This record gives sequence, structure tokens and C-alpha cells, in this order.
Amino acid sequence: MTSSRTVSRLSRILALIPYVLEKQSADVSEILDRFDYSEDQLTRDLNTVFVCGLPGYGPGDLMEAYIDEDKVIIDAADYFTRAPRLTSTEALGLLAAGMTVVGMGEATPALESAVRKLTKAVMPEASSALVVDVGDESDNVGILRNAAADQRVVRITYRSVGKEETTDRDIEPWTVFTTLGRWYVMGHCRLVDDHRTFRVDRIRDIEVTDELFERPKRVPDPGVGYTASEDDVVCTIDLYPKALWVLEYYPVEVLRQSSRSTRIRFSAPDAEVPARLLLRLGRDAKLVKGIEVAERVNDLGGRLLIAYQ
Repeated sequence: MTSSRTVSRLSRILALIPYVLEKQSADVSEILDRFDYSEDQLTRDLNTVFVCGLPGYGPGDLMEAYIDEDKVIIDAADYFTRAPRLTSTEALGLLAAGMTVVGMGEATPALESAVRKLTKAVMPEASSALVVDVGDESDNVGILRNAAADQRVVRITYRSVGKEETTDRDIEPWTVFTTLGRWYVMGHCRLVDDHRTFRVDRIRDIEVTDELFERPKRVPDPGVGYTASEDDVVCTIDLYPKALWVLEYYPVEVLRQSSRSTRIRFSAPDAEVPARLLLRLGRDAKLVKGIEVAERVNDLGGRLLIAYQ
């Protein structure tokens, strides 16, 4: 099964190729900044592109991709000049992702403009029918985000989720992100001398120090291993073959598998998360058990139906 890292890498390559083709060439520094590459990652991806092309795969059929002094060059790939048209599902997913960044307050003016244009083209009533909830943003989220941007060490008093113990820690915050309705900060924890992810709502006290740290060139992708609690909403879902990607992107428990479907137990802080997932999957999944989730699916589905009438 394809890993999320492979999917992310392929997506970046498919965005890189038309970008460089349109400009004919691009500065290495520009590509590193725009696509969040390290030099090693860029070299590796260009080497991959270099051995790809049209069937026949002879020297004349392969793309050219290389670095010439301080320029990135990609050639013989005219079929990538224009990106393929998005399906309705892809366009809606792109809109939701853009709205998420805007809701987090991290969007640039260009992205905000793009979201407005995409909303008008894809779903003019998105403001009422499509709700992107990034969780309640406490003061600590802004403090941590600024500390990460300024590369300042933060001293926190933290109540752990698993051991239910309180510790004082100095952390070097790399990334502040939200997932499954909660905010997290990921960075280097000096107490254990390793990278850790902390739930922001579990931080009791926080102090930004004057000490600076150097952010690593390569950091892990933001993510969290979700631990179910007694207060979670739990539902049972059957996934059909086209929806098996859910197993890689969500912390689920597989109950049974067959060639026709995979039954999972899905836990989340509230019914909103699985309800939105089910609407996204459509006929590729079926809710087997979960009254709260069923009610939320009906509510969201009704709002979307009204928007399309």
C-alpha cells in the first residue's frame, strides 16, 4: 500500500514540473523555498524525473531534469505544461484545504484571493454549506506559532495524556498544527532529548525565553498518534476498495477485512470528524454503527443539498 510520504513526494513532483516548465528555468533557491525542499530532496526528485517519460522509454522519450549552476532545468515534458483538470471531488478538497489555512490565520493575501475565486467557481454558498473547523485557537497557539517563527525556546508545564503526569519542559517548537479538532505543537523536547508532539490544551503554563535555537533543515511531517479516550465518539464504518487510503491517514482499528470491504472502528473527539469523512467518501464507504455520526451526516448532507438546489 502506498505510504503517505510517497503520496506527498509525488504530489510535490507533479507541482514542480509545470512550475519550472512555465518559467523555462528557476533559481535553485526559489525552488527550495517555494516547495519546501532541501537540496538533497530536490536532487533526488530531479533524478527520478530524469528516468520518467512516455512509453518506449528510450533516450528520446525521457524527460530532462537537472541543475545547471544555480538553475533548475526541466525539458522534454510538454505534456506537463498544463496541469490536468480537477475533478469535482478534488476541487472541493482543494477548497476545504485552502479554507483551513485561511481559518488558521496563516494564509497569504495571494492564497486568500485564490480561495475566494475557487469558492465562486466551485461552491458559491461554501460559507454556509461548507464549514472548516480548525478547533478553538487558544492564546497559547499564537504564542507557540510566534515562538516557532522566531526560533525561540519555550518553557512549558505539561500534563501528559497517557501517563497523566505533570512535567516542566524546555522545547524548541518547529511546527504548530491542528488535526482531529485539536491543536498540537511539534518540536525538540530537551527533557527527553528527542522530538515530541504536545497537545496545546494540555499546556498549563508557558513562557517564551530569550534563548534562540536552530531549526533542523529536515523535520518530520506534522502528525500525531491519536489515543482514544472514554469521551470519544465511536462508530463502525465499512470501507470499499477505493476508500482504503483511510487506513493510512487516520488512526483506526481494523475489525475485519475481505476483498469486498474493510470494517473499521473510528474514534474521534466528536461526530464532526467521521461525518465529514463519510460525506467525502460517498459511495466508497458505509456507516454501520454510530447514531451521533449518522445524525451529523444527515445534518451536513442536508445543508449541502440545499446549497445545490
